[in-house]
Amino acid sequence: MRPAHAAAAAAILVAMSAAILAGGHRLAVPADEIVIAPEDIPDLSETGPETGPETGMDEGQAGEDTSTEAIEPQQMAGPSAGSRAIDPEIVAPPSTGEAPLERAEPRPPLSNLSLALPPKPKMPDEWKGKPLFQPLATAAGVFQAMGYTVAISGVDAVMPDESCTDAAGKEWNCGMRARSAFRAFLRGRAPICTVPPEGGRDTISAACRIGKQDLGAWLVANGWARAAKGGPYAEAEEVARKERMGIFGAAPDLSNLPPEPPPVEAPVEPSPSILDLSGEPPPPSTPSPATPDFPPAPAQ
Repeated sequence: MRPAHAAAAAAILVAMSAAILAGGHRLAVPADEIVIAPEDIPDLSETGPETGPETGMDEGQAGEDTSTEAIEPQQMAGPSAGSRAIDPEIVAPPSTGEAPLERAEPRPPLSNLSLALPPKPKMPDEWKGKPLFQPLATAAGVFQAMGYTVAISGVDAVMPDESCTDAAGKEWNCGMRARSAFRAFLRGRAPICTVPPEGGRDTISAACRIGKQDLGAWLVANGWARAAKGGPYAEAEEVARKERMGIFGAAPDLSNLPPEPPPVEAPVEPSPSILDLSGEPPPPSTPSPATPDFPPAPAQ
């Protein structure tokens, strides 16, 4: 590098350092202490508008006054029609005075529908009774469970040994069929019956149900029992007789069933008496066959 170039570079570095220090000194001065001399403000009115590609202004814009005097701050003449006040003039409702408040009468209803009472809530179906678990039907209308023997009230039970005759004159064992149908309906479920707290040996007549199904109504409506005189199931029995349901219907068709196999009798051998008073010696017993003797295995 030539000496002249080195001296110029050193001068530039010194000038840049001085400018940086001067700028830092100015920033450290508070804003209210900064004083600008009038001669430091350039007079833009003396310089005419420039035109050309650098200013981005055409000839029509060049004639306009671009001096600082033409730029005036916009004065706020008040809120416009489309604006609203940020702080309302009234921040609290007007006082009502010292007069006490009066309760006004409610207005009349618009229609009579508002005067109707709300519908009553549906109460759960209350059934006072005791659940009887693991019932066993002994007849169509009678069952045993938990020490109770319950006969369904309002029903004349059909006993297992009862026989019925259909319209064709055929006799069949309707009692056994009715008891089987009642057992299939119970199928281990617990009926709820109005029985006393403690059971007994005597048969108790009680109303029973399973869920919402009345057992007496089910027996009579399906023809597996007769309605008691003066009971609530007389009409159900008339319908069952008319429709020939249950014991009022025809005998079941058993022709498709396989024939019943004959009973198998096992031969019975007379057992010898312990006390033999004849004095004769007992017959010799047949000796059991002796186990054959196998030769010993060869030594290894």
